[in-house]
Amino acid sequence: MADKTTYAVIRLGAKQYLVKEGDKVVAEKIDIKDGETLQVKEVLLGFDGEKTKIGEPYLDKATVDLVMEGTKKGEKIRIAKFKAKSRYRRVTGHRQLESHFTVKAINL
Repeated sequence: MADKTTYAVIRLGAKQYLVKEGDKVVAEKIDIKDGETLQVKEVLLGFDGEKTKIGEPYLDKATVDLVMEGTKKGEKIRIAKFKAKSRYRRVTGHRQLESHFTVKAINL
């Protein structure tokens, strides 16, 4: 028996995400306020429980509504510089800002 849930593949920033209603999405930082809704019109693929629709490149009139939960820092990346035989070592770190979303609705 096939799964009857609705899902979509969206493009958000430079990445693609497979989303269902209620999913949490962590994406590159987007400048909107907490609690606001972001409507993504770049839907690449949609599945409504029976039929799969593939966009060329995007589906017409299909949208995915995302609710902004907040902007947080991501995992720390360690950056090390080293030069052999010269006693040169430098270690720094970086934490990228990320936007956290919840999928509110998928409109195909």
